Amino acid sequence: MRRAGRHAHHVRRRVPVRGDPRRAAGFLLKDTPPDALRDAVRTVAGGDALLSPAVTRRVLAAAARSPVADPARLAGLTARERDVLAQVGAGRSNAEIGQALFLSPDTARTCVSRLLQKLNARDRAQFVVIAYESGLVRPGEG
Repeated sequence: MRRAGRHAHHVRRRVPVRGDPRRAAGFLLKDTPPDALRDAVRTVAGGDALLSPAVTRRVLAAAARSPVADPARLAGLTARERDVLAQVGAGRSNAEIGQALFLSPDTARTCVSRLLQKLNARDRAQFVVIAYESGLVRPGEG
Protein backbone atom coordinates (compact mmCIF):
# COMPACT_ATOMS: atom_id res chain seq x y z
CA MET A 1 0.00 0.00 0.00
CA ARG A 2 1.38 3.39 -1.00
CA ARG A 3 0.50 6.57 0.81
CA ALA A 4 -0.10 9.73 -1.15
CA GLY A 5 -0.60 12.58 1.27
CA ARG A 6 -3.43 11.66 3.63
CA HIS A 7 -5.03 9.16 1.27
CA ALA A 8 -4.10 5.50 1.11
CA HIS A 9 -4.39 3.39 -2.02
CA HIS A 10 -6.02 0.06 -1.42
CA VAL A 11 -5.98 -3.08 -3.53
CA ARG A 12 -9.36 -4.74 -3.90
CA ARG A 13 -9.67 -8.48 -4.25
CA ARG A 14 -12.75 -10.41 -5.21
CA VAL A 15 -13.85 -12.92 -2.60
CA PRO A 16 -16.23 -15.71 -3.60
CA VAL A 17 -19.51 -15.51 -1.70
CA ARG A 18 -21.87 -18.42 -1.15
CA GLY A 19 -25.60 -17.88 -1.31
CA ASP A 20 -27.21 -14.50 -1.69
CA PRO A 21 -24.59 -11.75 -1.16
CA ARG A 22 -27.32 -9.22 -0.35
CA ARG A 23 -28.20 -10.98 2.92
CA ALA A 24 -26.09 -9.81 5.79
CA ALA A 25 -24.96 -12.30 8.41
CA GLY A 26 -23.90 -9.67 10.91
CA PHE A 27 -24.10 -6.04 11.82
CA LEU A 28 -21.26 -4.08 13.40
CA LEU A 29 -20.54 -0.38 13.76
CA LYS A 30 -17.57 1.20 11.99
CA ASP A 31 -15.81 1.85 15.30
CA THR A 32 -15.81 -1.83 16.31
CA PRO A 33 -12.42 -2.69 17.88
CA PRO A 34 -10.16 -5.06 15.88
CA ASP A 35 -10.49 -7.93 18.40
CA ALA A 36 -14.29 -7.73 18.28
CA LEU A 37 -14.17 -7.60 14.47
CA ARG A 38 -12.03 -10.76 14.34
CA ASP A 39 -14.44 -12.53 16.71
CA ALA A 40 -17.37 -11.41 14.57
CA VAL A 41 -15.77 -12.78 11.41
CA ARG A 42 -15.16 -16.12 13.14
CA THR A 43 -18.78 -16.20 14.35
CA VAL A 44 -20.18 -15.53 10.88
CA ALA A 45 -17.71 -17.93 9.24
CA GLY A 46 -18.96 -20.60 11.67
CA GLY A 47 -22.46 -20.16 10.27
CA ASP A 48 -23.96 -18.00 13.00
CA ALA A 49 -25.23 -14.46 12.65
CA LEU A 50 -24.10 -11.53 14.74
CA LEU A 51 -25.72 -8.36 15.99
CA SER A 52 -23.39 -6.18 18.02
CA PRO A 53 -24.65 -4.81 21.36
CA ALA A 54 -24.32 -1.25 20.06
CA VAL A 55 -26.49 -2.09 17.04
CA THR A 56 -28.99 -3.88 19.30
CA ARG A 57 -29.27 -0.74 21.46
CA ARG A 58 -29.99 1.36 18.36
CA VAL A 59 -32.59 -1.12 17.12
CA LEU A 60 -34.30 -1.14 20.52
CA ALA A 61 -34.29 2.64 20.67
CA ALA A 62 -35.92 2.76 17.23
CA ALA A 63 -38.45 0.12 18.30
CA ALA A 64 -39.34 2.14 21.38
CA ARG A 65 -40.19 5.09 19.13
CA SER A 66 -42.32 3.00 16.76
CA PRO A 67 -45.94 1.95 17.27
CA VAL A 68 -46.63 -1.41 18.90
CA ALA A 69 -46.88 -4.33 16.47
CA ASP A 70 -50.09 -6.23 15.87
CA PRO A 71 -50.12 -9.25 18.26
CA ALA A 72 -51.89 -11.22 15.51
CA ARG A 73 -48.54 -11.26 13.69
CA LEU A 74 -47.40 -14.06 16.03
CA ALA A 75 -50.71 -15.94 15.98
CA GLY A 76 -49.50 -18.40 13.33
CA LEU A 77 -46.33 -19.36 15.20
CA THR A 78 -45.88 -22.62 17.04
CA ALA A 79 -44.68 -22.62 20.64
CA ARG A 80 -41.20 -23.68 19.43
CA GLU A 81 -41.10 -20.84 16.89
CA ARG A 82 -42.03 -18.36 19.63
CA ASP A 83 -39.20 -19.78 21.78
CA VAL A 84 -36.73 -19.35 18.90
CA LEU A 85 -37.95 -15.80 18.24
CA ALA A 86 -37.54 -14.93 21.92
CA GLN A 87 -33.98 -16.30 21.86
CA VAL A 88 -33.08 -14.26 18.77
CA GLY A 89 -34.74 -11.23 20.38
CA ALA A 90 -32.49 -11.69 23.39
CA GLY A 91 -29.46 -11.47 21.08
CA ARG A 92 -28.47 -15.14 21.08
CA SER A 93 -26.49 -16.79 18.27
CA ASN A 94 -27.73 -19.93 16.53
CA ALA A 95 -25.35 -22.04 18.62
CA GLU A 96 -26.66 -20.46 21.84
CA ILE A 97 -30.26 -20.94 20.70
CA GLY A 98 -29.54 -24.59 19.98
CA GLN A 99 -28.00 -25.07 23.40
CA ALA A 100 -30.85 -23.32 25.24
CA LEU A 101 -33.60 -25.18 23.34
CA PHE A 102 -31.79 -28.54 23.03
CA LEU A 103 -31.43 -28.26 19.24
CA SER A 104 -28.42 -28.80 17.03
CA PRO A 105 -26.91 -25.56 15.69
CA ASP A 106 -28.05 -26.57 12.19
CA THR A 107 -31.63 -27.09 13.37
CA ALA A 108 -31.57 -23.74 15.17
CA ARG A 109 -30.27 -22.09 11.97
CA THR A 110 -33.06 -23.72 9.96
CA CYS A 111 -35.67 -22.54 12.48
CA VAL A 112 -34.37 -18.98 12.26
CA SER A 113 -34.40 -19.09 8.43
CA ARG A 114 -37.97 -20.39 8.34
CA LEU A 115 -39.06 -17.74 10.82
CA LEU A 116 -37.55 -15.04 8.59
CA GLN A 117 -39.81 -16.25 5.79
CA LYS A 118 -42.85 -16.85 7.97
CA LEU A 119 -42.71 -13.38 9.55
CA ASN A 120 -41.59 -11.73 6.32
CA ALA A 121 -38.64 -10.24 8.20
CA ARG A 122 -35.49 -8.97 6.48
CA ASP A 123 -32.98 -9.93 9.14
CA ARG A 124 -32.28 -10.71 12.78
CA ALA A 125 -32.47 -7.03 13.66
CA GLN A 126 -36.14 -7.08 12.67
CA PHE A 127 -36.59 -10.17 14.86
CA VAL A 128 -35.32 -8.17 17.83
CA VAL A 129 -37.90 -5.47 17.14
CA ILE A 130 -40.71 -8.03 16.68
CA ALA A 131 -39.73 -9.87 19.87
CA TYR A 132 -39.80 -6.65 21.92
CA GLU A 133 -42.94 -5.26 20.31
CA SER A 134 -44.83 -8.51 20.90
CA GLY A 135 -43.70 -8.78 24.52
CA LEU A 136 -41.74 -12.02 24.00
CA VAL A 137 -38.66 -10.20 25.30
CA ARG A 138 -38.60 -7.37 27.82
CA PRO A 139 -35.72 -5.02 28.63
CA GLY A 140 -33.49 -6.50 31.31
CA GLU A 141 -34.52 -10.12 30.67
CA GLY A 142 -32.36 -12.85 29.21
